[in-house]
Amino acid sequence: MDKHTPSLDNPWLELRRLTPARIALGRTGTSLPTSAQLDFQFAHAQARDAVHLPFDHAGLREQLSARGQPSLLLHSAASDRHSYLQRPDLGRRLHADSAQVLREHALANPGGVDLAIVVADGLSALAVHRHTLPFLARLDEQVATEGWSTAPVVLVEQGRVAVADEVGELLGAKMTVILIGERPGLSSPDSLGLYFTYNPKVGLTDAYRNCISNVRLEGLSYGMAAHRLLYLMREACRRQLSGVNLKDEAQVHRVESAADAPKSGNFLLNNP
Repeated sequence: MDKHTPSLDNPWLELRRLTPARIALGRTGTSLPTSAQLDFQFAHAQARDAVHLPFDHAGLREQLSARGQPSLLLHSAASDRHSYLQRPDLGRRLHADSAQVLREHALANPGGVDLAIVVADGLSALAVHRHTLPFLARLDEQVATEGWSTAPVVLVEQGRVAVADEVGELLGAKMTVILIGERPGLSSPDSLGLYFTYNPKVGLTDAYRNCISNVRLEGLSYGMAAHRLLYLMREACRRQLSGVNLKDEAQVHRVESAADAPKSGNFLLNNP
């Protein structure tokens, strides 16, 4: 092509501004440009590091205590990170000593609670470190408004989603929600997931849980996540169920100016 020939507009560059997905990366011959390749390797390293980052439960407990929230530190049946990654089943149950801690707590505080909040490192302790406290700040004030009783925040090291079922059953909780680090993606190493269960007990499948995912600054906001969770909790108490039979139909009220209002039609066609 003549060096004086003007370059053609590339519509992919406009689309790239709308998504963190890896599109419009360009090419050098038949390969990716060096910058795109290095960016991919960096994102992959971030995801890998997030999986293996140790759970700073001591720091989290200290911050919870500063807010006046008691907590209990437990451990799953997975003895270390290697066992946790190789044996998912061990992460779904508590270690025998941790289960005994909950039994003793329940004996000392009979009658059960409305809500048990569980925090587990999951596959990204980074997500838990970054988002647990800001999210709980939003959730706690709304739980207090509803008048629901709560147990101490339960921290589970090397825990998976289903470990909250055993925690809830031992504490006699009507509902549980577990805050857990989700599997890192190449654009989201710090995504927090919320899993809600009504009438928790050991042996429940995922069909009995509701999931709210991608809670982070670049994803679902803390306020929106708390709003959706509170809707599920209210409906679960009313209908006495959770999971696939409980749909998330929370209404979101937004005030939009005429300039901010979405255009009708296909956004791809409206953004040439």
